[in-house]
Amino acid sequence: MPRLFTALEIPRDAALSLSLLRGGLPGARWADVENYHITLRFIGDVEGHVADEIANALDRVRRPSFSLALSGVGAFGSKKPHAIWAGVTASPDLNALQAEIERICQRVGVAADPRKFMPHVTLARLRNPNPVDVAQYLSARGNFSTMPFKATRFVLMSSRDSVGGGPYVVEEVWPLIGADSRSSLSASFSEAWRTMR
Repeated sequence: MPRLFTALEIPRDAALSLSLLRGGLPGARWADVENYHITLRFIGDVEGHVADEIANALDRVRRPSFSLALSGVGAFGSKKPHAIWAGVTASPDLNALQAEIERICQRVGVAADPRKFMPHVTLARLRNPNPVDVAQYLSARGNFSTMPFKATRFVLMSSRDSVGGGPYVVEEVWPLIGADSRSSLSASFSEAWRTMR
Protein backbone atom coordinates (compact mmCIF):
# COMPACT_ATOMS: atom_id res chain seq x y z
CA MET A 1 0.00 0.00 0.00
CA PRO A 2 1.44 3.41 -0.91
CA ARG A 3 2.17 6.09 1.64
CA LEU A 4 0.32 9.35 1.11
CA PHE A 5 1.27 12.94 1.83
CA THR A 6 0.26 16.39 0.67
CA ALA A 7 2.95 18.64 -0.75
CA LEU A 8 3.99 21.65 -2.77
CA GLU A 9 6.02 20.90 -5.85
CA ILE A 10 9.31 22.69 -6.52
CA PRO A 11 9.44 24.53 -9.86
CA ARG A 12 12.23 23.83 -12.32
CA ASP A 13 14.40 26.90 -11.63
CA ALA A 14 14.37 26.35 -7.86
CA ALA A 15 14.99 22.62 -8.35
CA LEU A 16 18.01 23.44 -10.51
CA SER A 17 19.38 25.67 -7.73
CA LEU A 18 18.82 22.87 -5.22
CA SER A 19 20.56 20.35 -7.47
CA LEU A 20 23.76 22.43 -7.24
CA LEU A 21 23.90 21.50 -3.54
CA ARG A 22 24.37 17.82 -4.38
CA GLY A 23 27.74 16.26 -3.69
CA GLY A 24 30.62 16.95 -1.37
CA LEU A 25 29.34 14.91 1.57
CA PRO A 26 30.48 11.29 2.08
CA GLY A 27 27.70 8.92 3.09
CA ALA A 28 24.91 11.05 1.57
CA ARG A 29 22.19 9.49 -0.55
CA TRP A 30 20.97 12.46 -2.63
CA ALA A 31 17.30 12.84 -3.51
CA ASP A 32 16.50 12.80 -7.22
CA VAL A 33 15.81 16.31 -8.51
CA GLU A 34 12.35 15.31 -9.77
CA ASN A 35 11.42 14.23 -6.23
CA TYR A 36 12.06 17.60 -4.57
CA HIS A 37 8.97 18.84 -2.71
CA ILE A 38 7.80 20.57 0.46
CA THR A 39 5.72 18.16 2.54
CA LEU A 40 2.60 19.83 3.95
CA ARG A 41 1.16 16.82 5.79
CA PHE A 42 2.45 13.25 5.99
CA ILE A 43 -0.61 10.99 6.03
CA GLY A 44 0.98 7.56 5.84
CA ASP A 45 -0.47 4.20 4.86
CA VAL A 46 -4.26 4.43 4.70
CA GLU A 47 -7.05 2.33 3.26
CA GLY A 48 -8.55 3.33 -0.09
CA HIS A 49 -11.82 4.64 1.40
CA VAL A 50 -9.89 6.88 3.83
CA ALA A 51 -7.75 8.18 0.96
CA ASP A 52 -10.95 9.00 -0.94
CA GLU A 53 -12.39 10.81 2.11
CA ILE A 54 -9.23 12.90 2.43
CA ALA A 55 -9.21 13.74 -1.28
CA ASN A 56 -12.90 14.71 -1.19
CA ALA A 57 -12.35 16.92 1.86
CA LEU A 58 -9.35 18.61 0.24
CA ASP A 59 -11.62 19.60 -2.66
CA ARG A 60 -13.06 22.25 -0.33
CA VAL A 61 -9.75 24.04 0.31
CA ARG A 62 -9.92 27.61 -1.03
CA ARG A 63 -6.57 29.30 -0.45
CA PRO A 64 -4.78 31.97 -2.51
CA SER A 65 -1.61 31.24 -4.44
CA PHE A 66 1.44 32.75 -2.76
CA SER A 67 5.15 33.37 -3.15
CA LEU A 68 7.82 31.27 -1.50
CA ALA A 69 11.60 31.18 -1.51
CA LEU A 70 14.10 28.62 -0.29
CA SER A 71 16.84 29.79 2.02
CA GLY A 72 19.59 28.15 4.05
CA VAL A 73 20.52 24.52 4.64
CA GLY A 74 20.50 22.39 7.76
CA ALA A 75 20.51 18.85 9.10
CA PHE A 76 18.04 16.77 11.08
CA GLY A 77 19.62 14.98 14.02
CA SER A 78 22.03 17.23 15.87
CA LYS A 79 24.24 14.53 17.44
CA LYS A 80 23.66 11.92 14.72
CA PRO A 81 22.71 13.78 11.52
CA HIS A 82 20.41 11.67 9.35
CA ALA A 83 19.17 14.11 6.67
CA ILE A 84 20.20 17.33 4.93
CA TRP A 85 17.53 19.88 4.02
CA ALA A 86 17.03 23.28 2.42
CA GLY A 87 14.86 25.69 4.38
CA VAL A 88 11.79 27.65 3.32
CA THR A 89 11.42 31.35 4.13
CA ALA A 90 8.64 32.20 6.59
CA SER A 91 5.21 32.41 4.94
CA PRO A 92 1.88 33.00 6.73
CA ASP A 93 0.05 31.71 3.61
CA LEU A 94 2.04 28.47 3.67
CA ASN A 95 1.34 28.00 7.37
CA ALA A 96 -2.38 28.67 6.87
CA LEU A 97 -2.60 26.11 4.04
CA GLN A 98 -0.74 23.52 6.10
CA ALA A 99 -2.94 24.13 9.16
CA GLU A 100 -6.13 23.70 7.11
CA ILE A 101 -4.87 20.42 5.65
CA GLU A 102 -3.95 19.27 9.17
CA ARG A 103 -7.50 20.01 10.40
CA ILE A 104 -9.00 18.16 7.43
CA CYS A 105 -6.86 15.08 8.07
CA GLN A 106 -7.84 15.01 11.74
CA ARG A 107 -11.54 15.41 10.87
CA VAL A 108 -11.43 12.27 8.71
CA GLY A 109 -9.73 10.32 11.49
CA VAL A 110 -6.01 10.58 10.72
CA ALA A 111 -4.07 10.98 13.97
CA ALA A 112 -2.62 14.43 14.66
CA ASP A 113 0.96 14.90 13.52
CA PRO A 114 3.02 15.18 16.72
CA ARG A 115 5.81 17.09 15.00
CA LYS A 116 5.80 20.85 14.61
CA PHE A 117 5.51 21.88 10.95
CA MET A 118 8.94 22.86 9.67
CA PRO A 119 8.77 23.43 5.92
CA HIS A 120 11.83 22.16 4.08
CA VAL A 121 13.04 20.27 1.02
CA THR A 122 14.91 17.06 1.85
CA LEU A 123 18.14 17.01 -0.17
CA ALA A 124 19.84 13.87 1.14
CA ARG A 125 19.57 11.08 3.67
CA LEU A 126 22.73 10.26 5.58
CA ARG A 127 24.18 6.94 6.61
CA ASN A 128 26.81 6.97 9.36
CA PRO A 129 28.14 10.41 8.39
CA ASN A 130 31.08 12.07 10.08
CA PRO A 131 29.54 15.02 12.01
CA VAL A 132 32.58 17.14 11.09
CA ASP A 133 31.93 16.50 7.38
CA VAL A 134 28.27 17.47 7.86
CA ALA A 135 29.22 20.67 9.71
CA GLN A 136 31.69 21.63 6.96
CA TYR A 137 29.13 20.90 4.24
CA LEU A 138 26.51 23.09 5.95
CA SER A 139 28.98 25.86 6.69
CA ALA A 140 30.10 26.05 3.05
CA ARG A 141 26.48 26.31 1.80
CA GLY A 142 24.87 28.40 4.52
CA ASN A 143 24.16 31.34 2.22
CA PHE A 144 22.02 29.25 -0.18
CA SER A 145 18.83 30.93 -1.41
CA THR A 146 16.55 30.91 -4.44
CA MET A 147 14.58 33.59 -6.21
CA PRO A 148 10.96 33.67 -4.99
CA PHE A 149 8.56 31.41 -6.86
CA LYS A 150 4.79 31.12 -6.82
CA ALA A 151 2.99 28.17 -5.23
CA THR A 152 0.05 27.71 -7.60
CA ARG A 153 -1.24 24.33 -6.44
CA PHE A 154 -0.84 21.64 -3.85
CA VAL A 155 -0.87 17.93 -4.52
CA LEU A 156 -1.56 14.56 -2.95
CA MET A 157 1.44 12.32 -3.53
CA SER A 158 2.13 8.67 -2.93
CA SER A 159 5.37 6.84 -2.36
CA ARG A 160 6.41 3.26 -2.04
CA ASP A 161 8.46 2.33 1.01
CA SER A 162 12.05 2.68 -0.20
CA VAL A 163 15.46 3.72 0.98
CA GLY A 164 15.96 7.44 0.51
CA GLY A 165 12.39 8.28 -0.46
CA GLY A 166 10.75 8.25 -3.86
CA PRO A 167 9.79 7.67 -6.48
CA TYR A 168 6.79 9.87 -5.77
CA VAL A 169 3.59 9.91 -7.82
CA VAL A 170 1.18 12.86 -7.98
CA GLU A 171 -2.26 11.36 -7.34
CA GLU A 172 -4.43 14.48 -7.29
CA VAL A 173 -3.96 18.23 -7.80
CA TRP A 174 -5.73 21.23 -6.24
CA PRO A 175 -5.08 24.68 -7.73
CA LEU A 176 -4.75 27.66 -5.43
CA ILE A 177 -6.93 30.72 -6.08
CA GLY A 178 -5.38 33.16 -8.53
CA ALA A 179 -3.07 30.54 -10.00
CA ASP A 180 -2.32 30.93 -13.69
CA SER A 181 -2.43 27.23 -14.46
CA ARG A 182 -5.43 25.25 -13.34
CA SER A 183 -4.18 21.82 -14.31
CA SER A 184 -5.83 18.80 -12.79
CA LEU A 185 -5.65 15.09 -13.30
CA SER A 186 -8.55 13.68 -15.24
CA ALA A 187 -8.64 10.29 -13.54
CA SER A 188 -10.44 10.23 -10.23
CA PHE A 189 -8.39 9.40 -7.18
CA SER A 190 -10.41 6.22 -6.63
CA GLU A 191 -9.50 4.92 -10.09
CA ALA A 192 -5.83 5.77 -9.62
CA TRP A 193 -5.87 4.18 -6.18
CA ARG A 194 -7.39 0.93 -7.50
CA THR A 195 -4.80 0.65 -10.28
CA MET A 196 -1.92 1.17 -7.86
CA ARG A 197 -2.88 -1.67 -5.51
